[in-house]
Amino acid sequence: MRTPAGRPRITLLRSDRMSSDTPHDDAQPGCSNRPSARPLKGRGAVSNPPDRYAATHIEAVDDGWTPEEKSPLKTTVTTETSRRIISRNPSPDIPFDQSINPYRGCEHGCIYCYARPTHAYLGLSPGLDFESRLVAKPDAAERLRAELAHPAYRVTPIALGANTDPYQPIERHWRLTREVLSVLQACRHPVTLTTKSALIERDIDLLGEMARDRLAQVQISLTTLDRSLARTLEPRAASPERRLQTIRRLALAGIPVTVLVAPIIPALTDAELDTILAAAADAGATRAGYNLLRLPLELKQLFGDWLQAHAPGQAQRVLNRLRDSHAGQLYRAQFGTRQTGSGAYADMIRQRFQLQARRLNLKAASLSLETGLFTRPKIGPEQLELF
Repeated sequence: MRTPAGRPRITLLRSDRMSSDTPHDDAQPGCSNRPSARPLKGRGAVSNPPDRYAATHIEAVDDGWTPEEKSPLKTTVTTETSRRIISRNPSPDIPFDQSINPYRGCEHGCIYCYARPTHAYLGLSPGLDFESRLVAKPDAAERLRAELAHPAYRVTPIALGANTDPYQPIERHWRLTREVLSVLQACRHPVTLTTKSALIERDIDLLGEMARDRLAQVQISLTTLDRSLARTLEPRAASPERRLQTIRRLALAGIPVTVLVAPIIPALTDAELDTILAAAADAGATRAGYNLLRLPLELKQLFGDWLQAHAPGQAQRVLNRLRDSHAGQLYRAQFGTRQTGSGAYADMIRQRFQLQARRLNLKAASLSLETGLFTRPKIGPEQLELF
């Protein structure tokens, strides 16, 4: 196994602590000389590889001893002060150009999450660190108010949930998403939210009022209706049944709901595409979208480790279908095809989705939100009028 240039190698003999950072791109996951990782209860990742910017390379070697029992991994939350809270996105294949992430990392622990590699920017692992070492931005609402008040600000819908779930479990305590929504509601600013959490029901009062003026829409992601599979794929997210109930409650409150069948995992969840769409439509969803599994950067290894731990018999089929959809690679970051793939398998998924969506009268286009009601917030003391 080669070590990246300039990176020293450290070998650990205790096999259950850390896995190597060798990507599973052109090899079958688990074919390296490192031992298979063991799952932790309540966590999605089964490994914690070093981030791609790490100064050292850590390689686990099986010493033949039975690994000691792991203690439960606790979630820790630190804070950061933000200079700006609105992120701009120029990507031509993403339907929004502004987003807010009140947190970094996500305790839901979805093993397939494309945002995992962003934890490397913090010097942390995209593996277990991503779902257990979280960062909150307590000044998010304050920074948002200041940015919206700037004379140069121009209104386009803001997306919540682009890089972290805004309703992950720590939101119950921190309430940062609620604070951000309150600012947007007061300013009559359009917003879209993407989540797989039932906690969004807490904010139906705000979202319902905004939806009446076409200022809010919600996207609920559903990966599988199989409860046992969901428990390993997305261990701390709401169950599939609970998410369907959330769709129903949002719809009854007049809030437009899109179901995202995301991600579709070849040979694991692709057979459920039609039933997921039907269940969501029955619950009240009016729009639908889908994404094919994406494995950028460290996610190749992380998902490969998960496959070896939870679905070893399907691993090769899953990865072969992904390669079929990305010109022989596990992932290609190419605009237009990176989210849905290309080739025969990807075309088959696309046609199935379109046919079932038409049957169920689920619109594929995003709802057009109102941008003309925006009222710029006032910051600081107001000057009284002379007359």
